[in-house]
Amino acid sequence: MSARFDAIGLVVSDMAASVAFYRRLGLVFPEGAEEQGHVEAGLPGGLRLLLDTEEVVRSFHPHWEPPSGGGRTSLALRCESPAEVDKLFAEMTAAGSRFELEPWDAVWGQRYAVLLDPDGNGVDLFAPTAG
Repeated sequence: MSARFDAIGLVVSDMAASVAFYRRLGLVFPEGAEEQGHVEAGLPGGLRLLLDTEEVVRSFHPHWEPPSGGGRTSLALRCESPAEVDKLFAEMTAAGSRFELEPWDAVWGQRYAVLLDPDGNGVDLFAPTAG
């Protein structure tokens, strides 16, 4: 098989808000990304996060409609430590980010929290609680 996992794509309703949110989490987008219909940020390991506006998606898929109901997608960001989960969560919510779950010690051995990006996609923050 020659296909390989290369990118994660999200459709966004407000590019500027989405770029600002993901930049606060440490992703690097090119200057002027807020004004574009499609942008990409490199991720560790060679993957990319792709953001496309609803208008761009409708340019090639005219009948596309945003999903309704609860979110089915989440991104998970591993932090260096449980303290970093708490710190990043506090920074993001202080900057106005919405969240679904405040940091807690999960039974599976991780410090865990769930932010929501501007379109309501879950962004999980986690770190192992033991060595």
